[in-house]
Amino acid sequence: MADNENDAAAADADANKEAPTEKATTEETGEDQSKLTPPKTPASKPGSAKPGSAKSGSARSGSAKPGSAKSTTSKPPSAKSTTSVAKTPASKPHSPKSSAARTATGKSSKTSPGKAKDKEDENEETEGATEAAPAFVLEVLEALPAGARPLFLASKTQEILGCIADEHVTEENPAKLLKKEDIILDMRNRAAVSDFSVVKQKIFDYPEDEILIVYDVEFKFGENFYIALTPEARHIMYHPPKAKVRADGTVVEVGEEGEEDMEAVEEIIHKYVPPESKEWVSQGSEKEIIEETVKENRPRVKMSIKRVRRDFGAPCQFTDRNVGDAKDAYMECTAYEDKTFDLKKLELDKCVQAIPVFTEAGTQTEWKHPRNANTQYYPREYGEEKMKEIGESKSLQTMAEDVAPRFELALQQNEIMDVFFDDWLALADEDGSFGSKADNHLKEYQSFTDLQFSKDKTITCIEWHPTIKGVAAVAVCDKMSFDSRIDHAAKVIMTPSLILIWSFTDPIHPQLLLEAPDDIYSFKFCPTDPSIVAGGCINGQVVLWDISAHLERLKTPRSNRKKNINTLPGFEDESAFDTPIVRYCAVSSIEHSHKAAITDVLWVPDHMEINRMGVPQENRQQQCVQLMTCAADNCILLWDTRPPKGVTSADDKGLKNPMGIPTTFRYLDLSWKPHMKVNLSRSEPGGDHSPTKFSIQEIQGDRSVLTKLSETKDDKPGGGGGGYGFSTGKPSSAKEKRTLQDVNTHLYAGGEDGEIIYADWMPQKDQDSGKIQTPKPTFYNTLHDGPVNTLQRSPFFRDILLCVGGWTFSIWKEGVNSGPILASSASPKRLTAGFWSPSRPGVFYITRVDGSVDVWDLLDRTHEPSLNQNVSSVPITCIYPYQVSSKQHLLAIGDNSGTLHVLEIPWSLRQPTPNELVGVSNYFDREVKRREFVVARWDFREMEKREIEAEAKRKAGIAPNVQLSEEELEMKMKTEYMAYLEEEASFLRQLGLKEEVDEPLPEV
Repeated sequence: MADNENDAAAADADANKEAPTEKATTEETGEDQSKLTPPKTPASKPGSAKPGSAKSGSARSGSAKPGSAKSTTSKPPSAKSTTSVAKTPASKPHSPKSSAARTATGKSSKTSPGKAKDKEDENEETEGATEAAPAFVLEVLEALPAGARPLFLASKTQEILGCIADEHVTEENPAKLLKKEDIILDMRNRAAVSDFSVVKQKIFDYPEDEILIVYDVEFKFGENFYIALTPEARHIMYHPPKAKVRADGTVVEVGEEGEEDMEAVEEIIHKYVPPESKEWVSQGSEKEIIEETVKENRPRVKMSIKRVRRDFGAPCQFTDRNVGDAKDAYMECTAYEDKTFDLKKLELDKCVQAIPVFTEAGTQTEWKHPRNANTQYYPREYGEEKMKEIGESKSLQTMAEDVAPRFELALQQNEIMDVFFDDWLALADEDGSFGSKADNHLKEYQSFTDLQFSKDKTITCIEWHPTIKGVAAVAVCDKMSFDSRIDHAAKVIMTPSLILIWSFTDPIHPQLLLEAPDDIYSFKFCPTDPSIVAGGCINGQVVLWDISAHLERLKTPRSNRKKNINTLPGFEDESAFDTPIVRYCAVSSIEHSHKAAITDVLWVPDHMEINRMGVPQENRQQQCVQLMTCAADNCILLWDTRPPKGVTSADDKGLKNPMGIPTTFRYLDLSWKPHMKVNLSRSEPGGDHSPTKFSIQEIQGDRSVLTKLSETKDDKPGGGGGGYGFSTGKPSSAKEKRTLQDVNTHLYAGGEDGEIIYADWMPQKDQDSGKIQTPKPTFYNTLHDGPVNTLQRSPFFRDILLCVGGWTFSIWKEGVNSGPILASSASPKRLTAGFWSPSRPGVFYITRVDGSVDVWDLLDRTHEPSLNQNVSSVPITCIYPYQVSSKQHLLAIGDNSGTLHVLEIPWSLRQPTPNELVGVSNYFDREVKRREFVVARWDFREMEKREIEAEAKRKAGIAPNVQLSEEELEMKMKTEYMAYLEEEASFLRQLGLKEEVDEPLPEV
């Protein structure tokens, strides 16, 4: 037996010496280079070994199972360590000895000719699969080696390169060799769309002709594949480490069943190899050091200071003195404005003291000691006799006659023109570089699209950044119906749901990508803290992002990101141009969220907050901490972003954050519940209203309701001080808040059936059930012939609303419940969105499904648009105008192909006409009066119709319905009520529930 084992070991050594490299082995065996793992063979005969086990002796093994063949793997060559391997016992059939181990034994082995021939045949059969079986990579590798990285391959790329998941590469055979020229050809054909574009340069630098990729079934490293970009990484994947290190430092080999072989011990001996000195190679750094050296360019200034000898070492005595005693004793440090100051005011304390205004004046006179002086002036007063004498004097009359013509001429000039108007300063206001009066159409200013994230998708929402100019965010989603999403659920899950943030400084690449759990239909920036973004998902959840860590990226142009004076040559940040993906920091609880897609999101203004009973109260923190959402599940929800009771932001400081997600709203993640719920139920049976858009009267920045607060008792000391942030503090108690009586708690909502609902969000006690619930709507009107997609208040009139839905649009005035004050006729194309102009009160924009934009001017015409311009060949989904400056207004338009069009608004549409605000206000007043007249005529016609019917009945001999007066009606109702009481008492007496009481006899 010992001779047989020695013979087998010698045969293994010969086979290992003759084994060529991976490429040569594949050529000799004639196997396909793209398949790294040989196919499995049926079970061997009873006399053969199991597949994958290296068995010595006369037993012949069949095709080795991928990954199960045990062989001693040597570590990569290193100049600083050497390894000596102890002899392993020959009794282990699954632990063949390496050549190093056989050398260490110092014994010679002999092999009989017959057994050597059998061993050679066995080595020939397993030679082709020596390095072509990396199926154990996923099980052994705990981390990717240097030179390897995860890579996402789309289904199109897998089909082109022949590595389709679960077909060409599987969990059992995950590895695949791709030709380098095929990858380069794919990058040339598809450019930036190719999935290999992120490692383009490393693929070009790869020295070999074939590149190894491995299918990551469990997404262990974050993507569905990972790739070896260096030969060293490829070698480590072929020969992963198969040893464990004990606590004492010894290396123990791991057996096939995962048990440690305590007999196979490798002792690692580290040998120190001193570094070799190399010749200095100049890279130009010494020139930079020489340039930074300070050199003297002028002769040094010589200064001589003298002092009396006796004053050296004398003690110093400091005393106070008057400023006026010395000439140079007064010094003033004037304040100046720091232009580089960039700090947001969170809390500002101001005080005013009633003192005389302090003025400074200077003159070129002889300087004297400063001293305080003041002068008091009194008006000169004349007596009655003196004033009468001056009034009747001839000199005063002569002066008035001389001055009167000039005075009248000055008054006429002031009426004709403004004499104080500076024509030079206003010379370029009307005709600037951004358009002239002659321009009458929208100009294409910029276009944004991304081939990877927004192509073939639809834009659902557009928002401009509140503080950073030139930055716009868009939400994109797949163009799928509900049934298509169910049928292609796997594709939908694998496709990321993103919000793209674009900047005018880089029209090709988005600046930020906000990742969401599902497609976003609506989102809003927080008005008081623009780094907080709230969005509504298609699955009904509310999502919050914090982009405060990336604000500098939005402010800095792309070309200036690498210009950092502190960066040394060769140490630049290679990821400076990569678009970062920001993961959401909080998402609402799915059980307490909407049951349909969220179609509208609104931040509650910072001057108010709503409690659980719907009462608007004063928000002393002046921070937007509440938001409202609506969906087609018949309700509107109110959310509060502050920590709930019993939870503080300090509780999250000790939690681990491996993914770098901001902890701003960690206390809300997956446990966020709505603060209040507003149900929109119908007045009659037949289902509830399904809101798609809503609007409240209070707007951000208008704090007029705070000035109308009734006088209350003084606040407690320290009750409302301090600013409130999103991550610190608690909401103040209800006792310290004042109720805003002037806030209108009614809201407008637009439904899926085209109706306009006007309801009160404050819950009330139901008279029938006694429960506290939302009252039924005050009124609703089904006017539109399709779902309402826009419901927006005018920025100039808080009680005027624009509503767009189906093929029509309408304008409503709050308080007029009989109908709209303006309703359009049916458009030939369906309307998709609308928006008021931010600078002209009578102008608004309407988009259509044919890709065109209608501009309506109420002062010009009301029966047709003033301007119609085609923008896109696909339907337009949303629109948002933006006022950059007084000379430039932009219009952002999103279409159904994922493209964001930015148009420039001409001068005629951005510059208001004289007295336009008054004219539009008068127009609305006239329409309200016209509406009242129409309602009065309706009532008159109804009364006239009743009179005609009564006259017809009288002529036909039918008794007319007698109209009772109020007193007669009251008497009739009282009689009926007394009859009811008598009948009730009689019924109770028959049941024995009430005793009969005999009336007393009258006294005689």
